[in-house]
Amino acid sequence: MSDSVRNRRRPQHWIDADAGPVVRPYAMTRGRTTHGGSHRLDLIALVVPEPAAHDPGRDQSLSPEHVEIVERCEDAPLSIAELAAGLDLPVGVVRVLVGDLVDDALVHVTRPVPPAELPDVSILREVINGLRAL
Repeated sequence: MSDSVRNRRRPQHWIDADAGPVVRPYAMTRGRTTHGGSHRLDLIALVVPEPAAHDPGRDQSLSPEHVEIVERCEDAPLSIAELAAGLDLPVGVVRVLVGDLVDDALVHVTRPVPPAELPDVSILREVINGLRAL
């Protein structure tokens, strides 16, 4: 029997020895596809840790992914999209995990200023021109 036929008959493993344990995304979220809170978690929503998140005696029941989200946001707020990319997780999973952290008051979420509330570009140009004229 050739090696190629023998290899086809062996069961293919979904993980190799060097990869280590793999946790499926639905296991991280306990099968949930949305978070239970009423807050909206857009891709550009910024995640900011609360002071309670820095408490060394904080909730020990948090998953490693929850802890990593809080730690990544300690230096500077990160968006949901940045967290998903940095953690190599689907955006939907990160939304559920961040929703859990918001519910536990370990982080809060802010949204950038909507474009309708930003100052008009023409006004900013007039201010710049006025300053140059001084």
